[in-house]
Amino acid sequence: MKVNIHKHNQTGYPAVLANIYDPPGQLYWTGAEPASWLDLPRVGIVGSRKPTTYGRQVTYKFSSTLAARGVVIISGLAFGIDSIAHQAVIEAGGLTVAVLPGSLEQIYPASHRALAEKILRSGGTLVSEYPPGTEIRAHNFIARNRIISGLSDALLITQAGVKSGSLHTANFAIEQGKTVMCVPGDITVALNEGSNNLIKGGGLPVTTAEDVIFALGLNLQPTKSNRKIFQGSAQQQLIFDLIRQGVSDQEELAVRSRLDSAVFSTALTMLEISGYIRASGAGQWTIA
Repeated sequence: MKVNIHKHNQTGYPAVLANIYDPPGQLYWTGAEPASWLDLPRVGIVGSRKPTTYGRQVTYKFSSTLAARGVVIISGLAFGIDSIAHQAVIEAGGLTVAVLPGSLEQIYPASHRALAEKILRSGGTLVSEYPPGTEIRAHNFIARNRIISGLSDALLITQAGVKSGSLHTANFAIEQGKTVMCVPGDITVALNEGSNNLIKGGGLPVTTAEDVIFALGLNLQPTKSNRKIFQGSAQQQLIFDLIRQGVSDQEELAVRSRLDSAVFSTALTMLEISGYIRASGAGQWTIA
């Protein structure tokens, strides 16, 4: 992995970071040079590390749709919302940027090393303010959030509880004069309380990717080069192909796929969560 560096007040350092409170003294990066995507529309997407099925679904839908419209998605490679957002962008053929809480050679969490490599292979970028060999400390995670919001034109929180670290990102975004958008959630679910409170405090409620694009003042259309690429297990591919061929009934899908019932159920659920298919009622499924 080749690690590059842009120092503050030197050529190449992102201007969008130069004027935020406590700008990084230097920005380390690997993958696509930041200059290649800093002129594109950029949205930070963050949220709970343990999202509900609803949180996972809306994160995937917003991330993949925005990516298909040419929006760069910036997040933190963390568990939950962050990783779902990155993966959705990759599958949509878009660009995503991960801001790490430690040095670039020490991917955190370590279990997301494969995801980090996918980000690089898809043309994205990994960035950090920490030099090689830096030990990861607790305050790094909050500090990292000011860079996520700083690199973004606007921030979208898809699901967050009252103690979610993503609320720190929202505060940084507000301080930086960025628009904070939130997906409204069921008021009886605790994991929606933080994002719902942000809406009550003035955050912009959004229910579609078009709302986000409108808030950014953009007129973006899907491009041929950004059409969604299917990425899933062999079992998911089998079910997806059957639905694409016109088999819509769940019972018929189970019979024709010849999969074990547990495997079939898991694959069907993952296809729905990933945004490839949607239920149309009465046990029927269609391509999303």
